[in-house]
Amino acid sequence: QVQLVESGGGLVQAGGSLRLSCVLSGRTFSMYSMGWFRQAPEKEREFVAGISRSGESTEYADSVKGRFTISADNAKNSVYLQMNNLKPEDTAVYFCAASSWTAVFRMTGDYTYWGQGTQVTVSS
Repeated sequence: QVQLVESGGGLVQAGGSLRLSCVLSGRTFSMYSMGWFRQAPEKEREFVAGISRSGESTEYADSVKGRFTISADNAKNSVYLQMNNLKPEDTAVYFCAASSWTAVFRMTGDYTYWGQGTQVTVSS
């Protein structure tokens, strides 16, 4: 059974940075493409960033492009989300997810496994 555990969330001022981490256990990390999603109160869960199974392809939501960077380390079974120049509208619970697809997909239904989420709060 695949398990995903996120860490790295917290409270930060606008303009600051955070680095989220997600560790996958239970299966071989390189079998999955990985995604980061977020959900703000009373809003739908939305795609933030994704990385393909090979690690060669990444995609970002327009709202975070140029500020967030997704990366993966197969040796550590981990995916990361470096978030710079954070804005109050980035405040949400952030989830990592694993997909059996090779490429990056942006829909929640394309992901099979989900972490429990980590809270990111950006103050103005």
